[in-house]
Amino acid sequence: MTSKALDAALADIDTVFNGFASPTETGCERCYLPAETAYLRTPYKRVPADLVSRFVFEVPGHFEDHAAVMRRLLPQTVHAMADGSLRGVGWEEHGLSRVDWRDWPSEQTAAVEAFVHAWWDDTLTTPEPPYPVHEVFETCVSILGDLTPLLDRFRTQPVVAAHVVSCARAWLFDLITDDSPFCWWYGGDDASLVAVLQSWLAAHAPACLRAENEPELAQRAELLGLPYDERWAHPYWTSASATN
Repeated sequence: MTSKALDAALADIDTVFNGFASPTETGCERCYLPAETAYLRTPYKRVPADLVSRFVFEVPGHFEDHAAVMRRLLPQTVHAMADGSLRGVGWEEHGLSRVDWRDWPSEQTAAVEAFVHAWWDDTLTTPEPPYPVHEVFETCVSILGDLTPLLDRFRTQPVVAAHVVSCARAWLFDLITDDSPFCWWYGGDDASLVAVLQSWLAAHAPACLRAENEPELAQRAELLGLPYDERWAHPYWTSASATN
């Protein structure tokens, strides 16, 4: 069951992007049948779910007008993201991260941003969301191009504590060596991205991790607050728990 905020965001996308199409779209004739591409030229007609997933995660060069394709698919796409039926979330680059949606008309931009925030909030507060939390985070970051608003909401929302644990498990292996934990998204400045995520985890995760009986994860999160050389010279690494 989704939150009221997510339901409202989904309804807004339905309204704002109702009836959109890419009228002259031919698509990649090697990858798609004419009948499949025809959906993109035809407004209102429901696109088969498996085809939505293929289109949404396709590279832009496969379309004449990728932005128009994304607007055509958005209502079905966001509903599938919310219910967990969009295949590709967490392991492919989402189409919204490949278009300049912030240059769209203001009501369209506002609808997209509101959905991303509502989807993230709903994920944080749902004990068993359809997708792993760190995969939703990576998808949201790639769409927004910014970690900060998502991390702020992670800190201020009534987050399910287990989600902090799962994110720490997913991120710490890479962050401890100053690498990006994102497996498929490159934002252009990995060093800045890594630094922001390290700083946030070091400051906000340890208390929650200890409360969840994860002292090892808490210690490693705290180490992220140290410069690289000091981090690896820390006595933690010679302790019995670390070597085990």
